[in-house]
Amino acid sequence: MPDLDSTILNRVNEVQGLVVRLEQGVGQVSMQVATVGQQAQETRSELQQLTRDFQKYVLDAQKAVNLQLAQTQIVGVEAQLEHQFGHYKVVRNVATGMLQSFDVGLVSDATVRQTGEQLMMETPRYWLAPVLVAMGAWLADDPERCDRAVRTAYERSASKTSLFMALTLRRQGREEGSLRWLRHYLAALDPSELGREFAMILESVSQGAFGPAGVTLIQQRLDEWRERLLSDESRYTAQVNRWRAEIDQHVAPSASDSYPRLVQVSPQFRELDAALSRAGAHENLIRKYSAMAAEEPTPAERLEDQVDDILDLLVTGYDDEELPLRREHAEHHAVVRHEGDKVAARRSLDTDLLALDKKLDYLTIQSESALAPDKLGVSRATQRMAVSSCHDWFAQAHAAYSRDYRAAIPADVEAVFEGQHTREGVVFQLPRWSGSFNRPMEELERSLASHWDRHVQPFIDKLAYKWGTNLVAPIAVTVVLLVCGVAVHPAIMLIALLVGGGWGLYLWTQAQAAEKRQQDVRNMLHNAKQNSLQQLRGAGAEVVDWSNAFKRADGREPEVRALIADLALAGNAASPYERRVADNGVRTGA
Repeated sequence: MPDLDSTILNRVNEVQGLVVRLEQGVGQVSMQVATVGQQAQETRSELQQLTRDFQKYVLDAQKAVNLQLAQTQIVGVEAQLEHQFGHYKVVRNVATGMLQSFDVGLVSDATVRQTGEQLMMETPRYWLAPVLVAMGAWLADDPERCDRAVRTAYERSASKTSLFMALTLRRQGREEGSLRWLRHYLAALDPSELGREFAMILESVSQGAFGPAGVTLIQQRLDEWRERLLSDESRYTAQVNRWRAEIDQHVAPSASDSYPRLVQVSPQFRELDAALSRAGAHENLIRKYSAMAAEEPTPAERLEDQVDDILDLLVTGYDDEELPLRREHAEHHAVVRHEGDKVAARRSLDTDLLALDKKLDYLTIQSESALAPDKLGVSRATQRMAVSSCHDWFAQAHAAYSRDYRAAIPADVEAVFEGQHTREGVVFQLPRWSGSFNRPMEELERSLASHWDRHVQPFIDKLAYKWGTNLVAPIAVTVVLLVCGVAVHPAIMLIALLVGGGWGLYLWTQAQAAEKRQQDVRNMLHNAKQNSLQQLRGAGAEVVDWSNAFKRADGREPEVRALIADLALAGNAASPYERRVADNGVRTGA
């Protein structure tokens, strides 16, 4: 019997050990599964971050390469420009000097003639070189030679030569000759393909440089061109789009830092932020254009000075042959300006146009004079006049812009809560909850709290220690031992009691640990619930703040409309000059 008792006791111990190890194994597997799930989520997050970091690294590296290459190419293009067209700069400087020498009389006729002839030989294809010869022949009272030189210049560039002669004769008070050349100039132009020098006509009109008769002549031709071009709907649309691009450049920066909770909980925040930023353009437009509407351009004291300024712009402008290199130069500079970002550089080139296209239609020159006066080389007065002429396109673009960002505001702003919450290997997945901020905040809070409670309590209950399942094996073993004790030997009953008691102590310890973990998870989820309710309240307050900010920004829209109306009346040409002609000693018999 002792041997039998020992054998039964050993078997019981083995069974008990197997059961304990099985429970430990199941518990470890459960924890490992939870850990693996958490690690998988962390791995996905890390991989996503790594992907973003790598993409940013590649983009930054590409920008650095683009920047370095653009800087190198700028040097190369500038060297090309100097090599191929550096002599054009000399001709331009001499032409400006000749115009100035007419007034002061410090340069002899022989020097003017010799210099013009020398540059004519050095730049045989440049339109301005024979113009210098014509000026020298004019000073020398040589009409035949002057006529041949002017004809040569006209053959090389009819438009620029005509405009130069019209301005020069106007400067000398020869209004009839000036108007005759002006008619030549305007008659030779195609309003759908104008050269960049046409901006000088707008400059002349804004300054009244051609006198009343000249301004009337030009204005009649411009009105005809405008009516003809605007009969093409696509041209009208193109100008409205150009002004829309101008408005888009004044969009305010993102205000996401001011609404951190709304950023976190609302899927519609991107649309809200875009609407607020776009409404902020009104303030920027008012700041830019109100000064223009209020200012009164002051004309130069003398007609000669004003015409000289316009002539300087004409003769110092780039020649058509230079435009491909000038555009390439501008493209490289745009890449440098945007620190290697070719997409942003391309966008700025497309928006600004850079006034480097060879031919532009009259409507586009008007818009570019208004929006990019520095690139066309026109004055503030001409810009002001151009804005006035373009006010209808500006108004149309502004109305469409305002309509579009208002239409893009979401009708319903929601708060969304979902996601994982983890503690000690226990992972709770909160199902998606969404609520509209159109509903009262108290109702939203009750709904969200109920959502948490509805899903948290069953999850917490599942973490409770399963006494029923875990007691099956101990009870079965104890009963078997008790039966054996009754049937075989009373000592076995004592063993059964010891085994059952030990096993029960072990299960109680496990239950205590499970209860503690259950309480820890309950506390964690309670805190998460309270945090989500605080986020909801904070986001609701930020919705109100956003609404107030949007109303303030959007409320400036009528001011912009009124400003555009003011600009429409602010572009009248300056009073024509009817002042004396400088006594420069030039003989006018030619």
